[in-house]
Amino acid sequence: QVQLVESGGGLVQPGGSLRLSCEASGSDFRFYDMGWYRQPPGKQRELVATITRAGTAAYDDSVKGRFTISRDNAKNTVYLQMNNLKPEDSAVYYCKTTWRRGISIQFYDSWGQGTQVTVSS
Repeated sequence: QVQLVESGGGLVQPGGSLRLSCEASGSDFRFYDMGWYRQPPGKQRELVATITRAGTAAYDDSVKGRFTISRDNAKNTVYLQMNNLKPEDSAVYYCKTTWRRGISIQFYDSWGQGTQVTVSS
């Protein structure tokens, strides 16, 4: 089964930076779209950024110009560089990937366990 392990969250002051990482593991898997979502306290989970296997990225308007998503296909890892962080960016951040196994044509989605990002002075 696919496992997603996130790291890089923490406490940072407004205007600071953090880099999140998410490594997908599992034998004989191929990972397609990868993305980051976040869930602020008391709110719904929302999309932050996604990236295709070819490297095409898309962002929510609230993070454009501040966050950069990237991936390393050889390491099955997706990153989220977050700059100029604001208090409203505080949330649990989750990574998600779409994958299939071997020659199967069935696609699945998997989620990471989440990592807390807190922006506060």
